[in-house]
Amino acid sequence: MPSRTRLFWQQVTDGIAVQQLWSQFRSDARASYRLYSREVDWQRGETETRWQRFKRIARGLFWAMVLKLSPARRVLFIAALVLLVFPGIDVRFREAEFQTPNLAFFGALLLLILFALELADRVTMKRDLEIAKDIQGWMMPAAAPQIPGIEIAFATRPANTVAGDYYDTFFRPVVEGDDRCSNSLIVVVADVAGKSVPAALLMATLRASLRTLAGACSGLPELMLRLNRYACEQNAGGQRFTTVFLAELDLATRQLTYINAGHNWPVLRHASGATERLDKGGVPIGLLASARYESGSAQLAPGDTLLIFTDGLIEAENDREEEFGEDRMFAVFNASAGRSAKDVLRNVMAEADHFVGTAAQHDDITCLVLRETST
Repeated sequence: MPSRTRLFWQQVTDGIAVQQLWSQFRSDARASYRLYSREVDWQRGETETRWQRFKRIARGLFWAMVLKLSPARRVLFIAALVLLVFPGIDVRFREAEFQTPNLAFFGALLLLILFALELADRVTMKRDLEIAKDIQGWMMPAAAPQIPGIEIAFATRPANTVAGDYYDTFFRPVVEGDDRCSNSLIVVVADVAGKSVPAALLMATLRASLRTLAGACSGLPELMLRLNRYACEQNAGGQRFTTVFLAELDLATRQLTYINAGHNWPVLRHASGATERLDKGGVPIGLLASARYESGSAQLAPGDTLLIFTDGLIEAENDREEEFGEDRMFAVFNASAGRSAKDVLRNVMAEADHFVGTAAQHDDITCLVLRETST
């Protein structure tokens, strides 16, 4: 391949192999198809022929795509399609004869203009999302608190540029009249319903309210009740809710008190190999202002490991639309017995990546591992 051609190809592909490019294209095409196909009724009518069903589905997909454009761009798109299929026509009238031009070139030009407009919008939105991603990154802890005898590791991977998952670990502010708080650690993993910008905005308000309320509430149940009331006030339309696993670890006794508000049940594996699920709690926050929450507790001992995760992990799909599932998660988690928190986290995320392969990620993935190492 000549050097100029090779350089051009390198710039276009960023050095990615052809096989990987094809995998990315298939993944993007599948994601786009899912976006449009959700708005199409795929059920076949009782008296509908195959041809009628094909036309109805094709029409549905067409409108699902067209209506994603602004009205002006819809007109431009339809005009481009008409010009693309409009051939030159020979016209004869008496002795006069003339031919209309083939307008396909102008149709292609209109499509190119439409593509340029959509690309400009995408670049602008991408730039704004990157700024939002940076801001969101500042909100998340860059490193876990250093606590003798405790290892903490966490990772998050958004499905889009910004995420609706939230994780945090921080020392609880001292509450007047409650000396316990000066020696306790708050651990939280939450998942706002939905993805991208709306979920990220709610995640930011959840973080701010939790950090504020943690210094004003004497106990975990009161903290969750007030957090839920705040979430309900922000969810006037009832369209958004958040699953939350909120725990408080007494650093002196290693007693873990927790409330699970509709979240995936974390797994606590004891050094003996026995496991328990932390399921005490109630409904997700933001749904019911009068909700009540039950707290649970667990005693951490040397060698115990706690895995907290969001549903994006176990619901991650491969190209065959098979889910990673809890069985695979348990298998790699148990196989990592005796390893450090960072190793456990790395193994779980790597196994999920291997299973998913090149399939597109459709939900945010967050994992937090806490391990008791004191002797």
